[in-house]
Order: sequence, then structure tokens, then C-alpha cells
Amino acid sequence: MNNHASLLNHCVSILDSFDPAAFGVDQHVSRYLNAHEVLDERDRSFITEVFAGCVRHGRVMEVIVKAFYVRDGRNCLRADKNLYTVLSYLALYRLDELGMANYGKFIRSQDVNKMHKYLAFSFNATHLKTWMKDEWTKIYESSYVQVELISPILRWLPELGELIEQLANKIANKSATQRKVKTPTDIKAFNITQPRPRSVPVPEKIPQVKKSKPVPKSTYHLPREGTLVEEAKERNRKRAEENLLSAAKSQFSCASAEKSEKTIVRKAAIMKKEESKLQFNKVKARKIPEAVSNNVPIKLNMAAILREGQLYQKREEDEMRKLEQLEAGAKDASEFLEWQTSMRQRDTEEQLAEIERKRLEGKLSHEEAILARQSLIKENKEKVQIMKKEAEEMMAKYVEKRMKEEEVLKRVVEGIISGHQNAKQAKVKMQEYNRKLVEEVSEESRELLRQALEEAEAEMRRKIDLIQQIRALEVAPKDRTKLIDWTATAGHALLSEMSIAELKERVTLLRIAEEEERENKRDEILEAKEAKDRFLMDKLQQISKHRAAEGQVAAMKLESKRKAKVEKSEIKDPKLQDLQARLEQRKQERLKTTQEMKISPTKQSANRTKALIQQKKKNEDSRWKELESRREKQASLQSQGIPTDVAGQRLNSFGRSRQMATEAVSS
Repeated sequence: MNNHASLLNHCVSILDSFDPAAFGVDQHVSRYLNAHEVLDERDRSFITEVFAGCVRHGRVMEVIVKAFYVRDGRNCLRADKNLYTVLSYLALYRLDELGMANYGKFIRSQDVNKMHKYLAFSFNATHLKTWMKDEWTKIYESSYVQVELISPILRWLPELGELIEQLANKIANKSATQRKVKTPTDIKAFNITQPRPRSVPVPEKIPQVKKSKPVPKSTYHLPREGTLVEEAKERNRKRAEENLLSAAKSQFSCASAEKSEKTIVRKAAIMKKEESKLQFNKVKARKIPEAVSNNVPIKLNMAAILREGQLYQKREEDEMRKLEQLEAGAKDASEFLEWQTSMRQRDTEEQLAEIERKRLEGKLSHEEAILARQSLIKENKEKVQIMKKEAEEMMAKYVEKRMKEEEVLKRVVEGIISGHQNAKQAKVKMQEYNRKLVEEVSEESRELLRQALEEAEAEMRRKIDLIQQIRALEVAPKDRTKLIDWTATAGHALLSEMSIAELKERVTLLRIAEEEERENKRDEILEAKEAKDRFLMDKLQQISKHRAAEGQVAAMKLESKRKAKVEKSEIKDPKLQDLQARLEQRKQERLKTTQEMKISPTKQSANRTKALIQQKKKNEDSRWKELESRREKQASLQSQGIPTDVAGQRLNSFGRSRQMATEAVSS
């Protein structure tokens, strides 16, 4: 903001050239800044903010400017209206941000007489508090006017008054009075009490620790009880073995418990025969595809036919060039091609070995991951068992605690019951006293009491009847359903307004027209395709001879390759064999762990599985019924002459209207 006059002129000129019917605020600002080549980013942002603020709060500034031209500015030019608007906006909304110094520079950059006359009228405290406030209250709320407009400008009135006085002195050719410069404050140090010097502390006595007793030697030796238990176990085991041998020697010999050798041999033969029929590890090989003996015609497009003709032409030219080079004495490249083939074969074998190694490593990592997961499951099961035991202990403690609390409550209830009995006796005595007191009351007071009770009872009955009527009105159901007339318009008074039924009919007609247009286009496309096919058939007849010749050459090459084919050597790598062995070991460990962790199904799990299957079947049945009902509705709508898409739309609209009605009733 180095040049305040140029900034103010830009703000005024952009307001003068603004036409809200032609351009928006942002578009007009960008066009103006680009046209006048305002490059400074701060100046661009200032002009944009001031212009947007004047447009947004134009009605607020219009109150001041119109009143100024009516009262004190009759002789002022109407062309300066936007200048006064910008100055009013800066004073009302941006004075706290700009400060009085920058605002004064904006004022002094213009004519002194105009500025003095306008500022003296605008920043009059009486005007601000009376008619200006009333006019602004018609535009905004009174709280906003008081907080955002009146209070800030009243706070700046002393400085603005000085600025107006300076302008008046300048008009009268008076020098401004210099302000008295205040003497700076002398800084003096605080008179703080000096702290006393610290006394030397008395040294603390170091305590003498008693000598600890040495660790007993029995700590480093196993107890004798464990050795005695092991010896007793060994003696019992030997005694059990001796008893087993003696029992085996003295068993009864009346019947032979073992089967004969002939029976064992026959049983083994039968088992072997049955096991030979099993085919668990049978490899399911894919069938070899049948060789195609006949030449299958390949459908080609125009570009493929032209490319193929160009390819044949290029091959013929290459062959002719090679023959000419051989005639001229060029060397044959057969040796190089053989070397290249051998090197490629070696590279292929290395790649296959690398692929096999990666495959085995992947399987090995998979087996190790399964083993780790099985070990984690085993640990989790152990933790679950421990948690179950802890839960059982806590449950037992909780039951014991509840029993004690019930005993305490029982004692408290007994005490309360005894207190109730004493209260009943006191109540009987009180009733007897009241009865005697009532008998002593005179007949007149008894009549007055009876009248008061009757009046209170009548008032209570009236209130109860009124409450029952109000509750009956609240409970009575209200009809909130909104009937929809598909043939009625919305009533917005628009030229293109139509009902939903008319809209659906027009959509149906448009779809029929689109379908007819689509059929016409389809016929044109078919005719074009037939012409193209005729052209392609003519081209295919031209290249059929080349294909026949190439087929004969390919058959000869295939026959030569079959004769020269050699069996590929198997990949033998010690690293791969080591990986295969490790993989088999991990697989055996996994199978063993899986067999150990195998859980037999219980009756409870079987019942739960059966219940889940039944629930799934019920859900599927309900889903199929819903689909069948929807198809029946679509078929009924189609029978009435409505297309499928319109029927689906009508079903969707019916479902939405039904859902809206349900929500309205529930609310």
C-alpha cells in the first residue's frame, strides 16, 4: 500500500465499471485487475476485498451517502458517490485492521473540502446514535448493528474528530498544535530484602549396617524328599513288572487266544487286495487336445488383410535380398544361430531352476507359517483353560459374598418388620385419640367441614374429567396420510409444468421413438457390414494362395523338428534337493500336529450347525418368495400395457411412497 491515492482510485473505478447484470463479482474483479495490470499481490487482495465488501454491504453505505447528498452535500458531485461509499466501508468495517494512520493517508489523498464536509457529516455521534442506527436496524438485527457497526465507530470517534479538526485547520490555513512529548519513565530497581547467608549443615552420621548371615548350603542342593520319591517310584515299577511276568506265566491254557498262521496270511492277502483298489494319490491328468487336421478359416478384418498382404510382400523382398547376397559371396549365419540356440537353452534351464527354487521356498514358508499358527492356537487353548479356572474361583468367591449379603439383608428386614409392628400400635392409639377429639367438636364445625369436603370433591371430579378428556384427545389416532394424485400438477405456475402421469407417458413415447431410431440405425449398419464383407471376401481370395504355400513350408519344418527333438535333461541341483527334503520334513510335522489338534465334533456343536443350516434355508426361502412376488407384480403391470422399464419405475415409486407413508405414520 505505498500509493494510497492509486489504491483508492482503483477501488472507485472498479465500482464505477461494475454491472451486476453482466458479470459476477469474482469475474469482474479478475477482468479489471488483468486489464489494468495490477501485479502486486497485496494490492490485488486489498482491491478485491474492498470491492466485495462494498457490494455485500452496499445498503449500509447507501444510508450514509444518500443522507449526505440530501442534507449537506447538495452542491457535491454525484460522480463521487462511489468514493464516499469506499471511505464509509473502510471506516465501518476495516478501520481496526488499517489503523488511523493509513485511513488518514486515504483521506489526505483526496480534496480537503470534500473530505472535511463528508467526514463531519458521517462521523457525528448524534447522527450515529439516532437516525443512522434506526435505518441500519431495518437492514440487520439490532444486536449486529450495535456490536459490529456502532460500537467500533464510537470507539474511534476521538481520533476521527482530530482528523476532522486537522482538515478544518488546513482549510483555514492554521498550523496544527503540537502535542506535548511525555518524559520517559525512569526505571528503578525494587528494594528487595537481601536473603540471609545459609548456615553450614551438620554432617549426617553414616549408619553401620549389620553383617548379614551367610546363605545356607542347603539352598544349592536338592531336597532329600525328591530322591526318596524317585526311589519309591523305581521300586514300584520293578514290582509291577514282576507281577506282570508272573501273571503272564500263570494264565489259563484251555483256549488259544492267538489266530493260526493260515488265518493271518489270508487276512493280510484280503487287506492288500482291498488297499490296492484305493486311489487316494491318483494324479488327474488333463486329456491331450485333439489335433486339428483341417485348416480352420480365421475371420480377419480389413486392416488385418492389408497387413497380411504387406507382410507377404516384405518377406518376398527379404528372400530375394538374401539370395542376391549369397550370390555375391555373403557368409551363412547357421553357426551363429546354433550357438545362439544353445545359449538360449542354457538360460532357459537356469530360469527353470530358479523358478523351481522359488516355488519350493514358497511352499516351505507356507508350511512354517502353518506350524507357527498351530503352536499359537495351542498356546491360546492353554490360556483359555487358565482363564476358565480363574473365572470359576472368582464365581465361587462371588457366590459366597452374595450369601453373606443376603444374611445381612435378612437381619435388616427382620428389624424393619419389628419397627412396623410398633408403628401399627402407635397408629391405633392415634386413631383413638382423633376419634375422641372429633366427638368433642361441635355440630357447626362438623357441618362446615362437610361442605368444604364436598366442594373439594366436586373440584377434584371436575379436574379428573378434564384430564380424561385431554388424554382421550391425545390418544385418539390422527390421520397423517398424504394422498398422492398422479394426474395433478405441483402448482408452481410454470409454463412447462406437468403431472407425473403425463411425464411417464411422455417418457414412454420418447423411449418408443428412440427404439425406432435405434432400429433404423441397426439396418444401416447391417447394410454397411454386408458391403464390407463382400469386399473382404475378394481380398481373402487373393491371399489364399500364399497361405497354402506357407502351410506346406510349416509342415516340413514341423516334421524336421520332430525328428531332431531331444529329450530335455532334468534339472539336478543339490540346493533344490535340500529344499525338497526340508519341505517334506515340515509337511510331516504339520500333518502330525494337525492330527494331534484334531477335535471330534460334540453334540452341542452338531446341534448348533444344524440350527444354522435351518436358518439359512429359511432366509433363502423368504428371499425366493420375495422375488416371485416382485415378478408377479411386474407381469401384472406388463399385462396392462406398461413396458418393463416403466413397470420397474412404478414399482420403485410405489415402494418409495409406501416407505414415506410408513415413516410419516411412525413419526
